[in-house]
Amino acid sequence: MVSTAAIAIRVAQEEAPSLSLAAWRLTLATLILAPLALGRHRAELTRLSRVELTRAVAAGLLLALHFATWISSLEFTSVSASVVLVATNTLFVSLLSPLLLKESVPRIMLVGVIVAIAGSGIIGLGDLGGGNAPLLGDLLALAGAICGAGYMMIGRTLRRKLNLITYIFVVYGVAAVTLLAIALLSRQPMGGFSAQTYGAFLYLAVGPQLIGHTSFNWALRYLSAAYVTVTLLSEPIGSSLLAWLLLDEPPTPLEVGGGMLILAGIAIASRTERK
Repeated sequence: MVSTAAIAIRVAQEEAPSLSLAAWRLTLATLILAPLALGRHRAELTRLSRVELTRAVAAGLLLALHFATWISSLEFTSVSASVVLVATNTLFVSLLSPLLLKESVPRIMLVGVIVAIAGSGIIGLGDLGGGNAPLLGDLLALAGAICGAGYMMIGRTLRRKLNLITYIFVVYGVAAVTLLAIALLSRQPMGGFSAQTYGAFLYLAVGPQLIGHTSFNWALRYLSAAYVTVTLLSEPIGSSLLAWLLLDEPPTPLEVGGGMLILAGIAIASRTERK
């Protein structure tokens, strides 16, 4: 599901500005969650401590910045380059987990991270220069990676205690309000789009967000943040294949080789988590 996000974003960006698109994605996801969260999980929402609420708000702000920067990057660079760079959040999580989460990263997992990131780098090499402003797009995608890493690490601390629906409702809600504010302050249009674009908004909310991102938030309760972000590196493989089928951007030999390395890195890292 997550791999399809870049393709749906490309479709929506034919009409909608990036910030408007991001705001719609999180707003619709939050509205869909609202009946369940406010109905079955209202009690837990009211019992959130000040520390838990503060951390959840911080995670929501980081998620908003992640989407604002990453989705904007797709306007300026290619799908593969953007997805590869934003997926480097696994490197930041692996480096910071021992310090901030007190979770050691075993050597075998570090080997898996290095192999997977090497694969991502190889995919990126085949995409250098793509887009109309690749340097700007690449920097925005890298900023999205840093914000995404912070979001994942906060999620790891909170999901140990909080119910999944309670956590994502607060985080997605804060992200939605933040993105709406940014879009409105920057005078981005929020309406007047075609049915196809609104359909892309809804798909992004239900598929990549509520199913894709939520599955990673579910996993953060049981798996280390470093491993969860390693699995995110598989996203460029799916995105590249879909870009080939739907956008006529065939994968290069470098992308094929890089994808194989990513899968090998995930397999290596999985050995540690099984233990």
